[in-house]
Amino acid sequence: MSARSATLPIRFVGDLLQRLGPQRETAMACVHQAGIAPALLEQDTARVTVEQFAHVYRLLAVALDDETPGYFSRPLHAGTLKFLCLGMLDAANLRVAMYRFCSFFRLVLDDLQFVISDTGAQTRIVLVERRPLGTGRELILETMLMLVQGIASWMIDRQIGFTRLDLAYPAPRYAHEYAHIYPAPAHFDQPYTALQLDARWLSAPIRQNKAALSAFLLHAPTDWIYVTASEHRAIHRVRDYLAAHLECSPTIEEVARALHTSPRTLARHLTQEGGRFQAIKDALRRDVAIERLSRSDTPIATIGASLGFDDPAAFSRAFRQWTGSPPKAYRQGRG
Repeated sequence: MSARSATLPIRFVGDLLQRLGPQRETAMACVHQAGIAPALLEQDTARVTVEQFAHVYRLLAVALDDETPGYFSRPLHAGTLKFLCLGMLDAANLRVAMYRFCSFFRLVLDDLQFVISDTGAQTRIVLVERRPLGTGRELILETMLMLVQGIASWMIDRQIGFTRLDLAYPAPRYAHEYAHIYPAPAHFDQPYTALQLDARWLSAPIRQNKAALSAFLLHAPTDWIYVTASEHRAIHRVRDYLAAHLECSPTIEEVARALHTSPRTLARHLTQEGGRFQAIKDALRRDVAIERLSRSDTPIATIGASLGFDDPAAFSRAFRQWTGSPPKAYRQGRG
């Protein structure tokens, strides 16, 4: 599973650091190593790539010897997730594997448990909070939901289409981002936090082996995040087409023609999925710009031109509107 080009709100990194108050110096060193400018942490509208968030997470896990860095009352020492996955690989099917997943965490965590609940044709994997999670509670629940969907999908080598996401907290202002993080419609202010899926998925056989495990863990938590969707929804089809033709800055008419539909029909499908053509185009250009700024020395004007901006000033204005910062701010974190 290879990630689409995507970014996350800076708050994912900010909340992680806030959780690590006593180890802030170590945490800031990890942020710098991941190429994130510290000043961006003060910008609510700033963003990081999925890879940058994952890089910070991995660096902290190593530095603190805790694979859930600072999340729980006792750490999950290095090798915990590998041991978990090894115990799941020889399961007869995903149901057996996920029962082992839940049992494993009941042994190693006091703060949070995972419980499988069957309701007819649907199955829920519920996150039961045994103790108050404190500062950064939402981040902890978000990350653990990512872990569930990431490991479950990897085990059967298919992106699971979860049918519902329940969250035991109010909708945050970044709630619209959940569509890119979780493969399920989100419902907030629920009595519990859970992912729901069609029970038939649990009959799927395990298709991974020990040889593939090292690569999966090496990229964690990148492959836990739902930026690997393969379903052909209109939003994803439009985003994929735009990604292949960014320099030309296609119009909705051009994209509709390429997808063998009319602009009106395409716009209607996008609206039904909660999207708008210009918003999808801008989000893609924003994500690609952030990735190129943070991972290369390509001149800013050249990056703008590659995204369809003939005028560097126009690119800078657009980038400020997208992120609240000028493009050069995303270069200041690189050593």
